[in-house]
Amino acid sequence: MSSFPDPIVAGLARGWKVLDGADPAPPPAEFDCDVAIVGTGAGGGVTAEVLARNGLSVLLIEEGPLRSSRHFDMRESQAYPQLYQESASRRTKDKGINVMQGRCVGGSTTVNWTSSFRTPARTLEFWRSRFGLEGFSPEALAPWFEQAERRLSIAPSVFEPNRNNELLRIGAHALGIPVAAISRNVRNCFNLGYCGMGCPTNAKQSMLLTTIPAALDLGARLLTRARAQRLLLVGGRPTGLEIEWLDATGLQPSGRRSVVRARHYVLAGGAINTPGLLLRSDAPDPHGLIGTRTFLHPTVISSALHEEQVDGFDGAPQTLYSDHFLDSVPIDGPLGFKLEAPPLHPVLFSTTMQGFGRQHALQMRDFRHTHALLALLRDGFHPLSKGGRVELRSDGSPVLDYPLDETIFDGVRRGLLAMAEIQFAAGARSVVPVHERAGSYDSWKAAREAIVALPMEPLLARVVSAHVMGGCTMAADERRGVARPDGRMHALEAVSVHDGSLFPTSIGANPQLSIYGTVARLATELAASLTGRTPVGLA
Repeated sequence: MSSFPDPIVAGLARGWKVLDGADPAPPPAEFDCDVAIVGTGAGGGVTAEVLARNGLSVLLIEEGPLRSSRHFDMRESQAYPQLYQESASRRTKDKGINVMQGRCVGGSTTVNWTSSFRTPARTLEFWRSRFGLEGFSPEALAPWFEQAERRLSIAPSVFEPNRNNELLRIGAHALGIPVAAISRNVRNCFNLGYCGMGCPTNAKQSMLLTTIPAALDLGARLLTRARAQRLLLVGGRPTGLEIEWLDATGLQPSGRRSVVRARHYVLAGGAINTPGLLLRSDAPDPHGLIGTRTFLHPTVISSALHEEQVDGFDGAPQTLYSDHFLDSVPIDGPLGFKLEAPPLHPVLFSTTMQGFGRQHALQMRDFRHTHALLALLRDGFHPLSKGGRVELRSDGSPVLDYPLDETIFDGVRRGLLAMAEIQFAAGARSVVPVHERAGSYDSWKAAREAIVALPMEPLLARVVSAHVMGGCTMAADERRGVARPDGRMHALEAVSVHDGSLFPTSIGANPQLSIYGTVARLATELAASLTGRTPVGLA
């Protein structure tokens, strides 16, 4: 338990209006507000502050619990069940990809690794040319990115890279591959390295610590352990939003329900949950687009063993990256990939690595000497990249169907090859590509031959992702997108989408800053529309 002052406790003492599904008293049957916001992550948090600063009454609806630094004890056994979708084991329909997403106040911003990139210029140009997003140039978005960067203290890391990141630089430089610093959204960081379990020192400038407290101080209300079940629609317009309250576990419905009445509804539950809500609501979808073109950064991992201690759990998790393998291929050609070094923690490491029995035990014995790299594939640009589709299970919960095809597997193989070569160039004693049929290889020659021969099939190649985008694509033409360039839905009045589901492709970079900047603009425009006054943006 953190011994640092907890701003959430202080806010509750000031009288924040927070209602939790586990409260013994029955909730009101109805809530009224100007704007109801579903989700409290990057999109919902930014929207809440902007709209509250413009004098609108805001109601935030969050399926997960309200947790804060007093709960963040740097233990995976506590963090994953409390703070992640499906206890950090959310998977695609065929179980081929593990998808890590936050499920708590602050959403994924509470548990991510703080990496912050502006949307790449080549991505924005592709959106302009293919989806008519004329107002989304780097120049047009720059003021909104700057606003978000000021508000959330986003700047290059001030710490020397930990050994896990430094080995990326050593190996890449030996091969003539450029490496650069990652910007992070932190203030007075203690460099602990446990960002994925919630920040116990309140250094990470997540929505939990910034925009949501600001909105609550301005009179916004927050509902927690409250699942947005469906929009109540009459004649193409919402008349309400049905809320299903969850029990103290946050997993099972309590049997209580409420209805939210609002002038406008903002969907910001993330790029699986937002399409899922619209599908449960039978939202108008004349072109069958809701849930389609959902993209991940399909991510593969390479593990390396060093004589020295690496201690990948110690220090800021991600501080260096390389875009060499993104920049060196056409954006609509073979899938490029971004290289980063992930933090290593025992539970996540042990459940990701292949093998059983003695083989697995030896890997865990060498945990402190292990280095790891990630290759994040940029999907959605190749002519054969169709992405995935959000569907509903029989119980109404959303699931992402994301077929892994030859286009992706070609990128997987190239990513494993690039990482192995870099790791050997950094002095690795051996390298283990994370693949069910891979072994441990003690030379680059042996690793190269093995990776070339590995069968690329779902459930054999280990693929993960923490970045979900698309499913409610924005486009100028309603035949290409669910939402307009201003975030409002083409076919449904008084409903906007303000999260990563708007993006027509994957970003090609960790998406949180792309969401912050884009939504700061959309929320400010929405505030002007709803109030009829000149709006103010983020603080």
